[in-house]
Amino acid sequence: MQRAQVNLTPGGGMAKFIDHTLLKPSAKLSDIRKLCSQAKKAGFYSVCVNPCHVALCKKILKKSRVKVSSVCGFPLGANSINAKVFEASESIRNGADEIDAVMNIGLFKSGEYGYINKEFRALRSACRGKTLKIIIEACLLSDREKAAAARLAERAGADFVKTSTGFSSGGAVVRDIELLRKTLGPKTAIKASGGIRTYGDAARLIAAGASRLGTSSSLEIIAREKTGRDLS
Repeated sequence: MQRAQVNLTPGGGMAKFIDHTLLKPSAKLSDIRKLCSQAKKAGFYSVCVNPCHVALCKKILKKSRVKVSSVCGFPLGANSINAKVFEASESIRNGADEIDAVMNIGLFKSGEYGYINKEFRALRSACRGKTLKIIIEACLLSDREKAAAARLAERAGADFVKTSTGFSSGGAVVRDIELLRKTLGPKTAIKASGGIRTYGDAARLIAAGASRLGTSSSLEIIAREKTGRDLS
């Protein structure tokens, strides 16, 4: 199959779009060290890890260009606002450059938009000077809800709207990226995450409007890029 064609613009090929991700609860310290080593060698944009691993990643990566991303309220989003703010703040103190925070999905679907706005703005304040990505868990929302959640995140000052945790019933799909790109202004970016396993998956999501990818199949994706083969 011919490789999908896409204009890969932050320079350095597909790797610069990727948050090299390891969020499995069984991840050992040796796995986290390996993740960081892989990220440095491949030139991935960041590693994305659970909060308990942030300090270790920052130590390993401090002389590299690879950033450290961590999650907040993960994976359910059902923590209180104060708990999410504390978690995000602690990760930043430990060296996180970017925070991927899960929206309170149940309260959002209940129409509690005032609460969601308060949550997003509290997280924006806690992440001042750092990149904030709001995870909306698109697979659990209608199209109307996806657009509404994205607008709330944008108005609160989020840098990214992220599709998925990868721990729910679905992941990133092109249709959702297209919907979010039509909904959001040009200053708000989109992170596609969940189920991205091939170069073809990655290329199509970027072509649809994603400017960051969260995946644990990072090495396989860039290997396909180098060989020019898309096994999607």
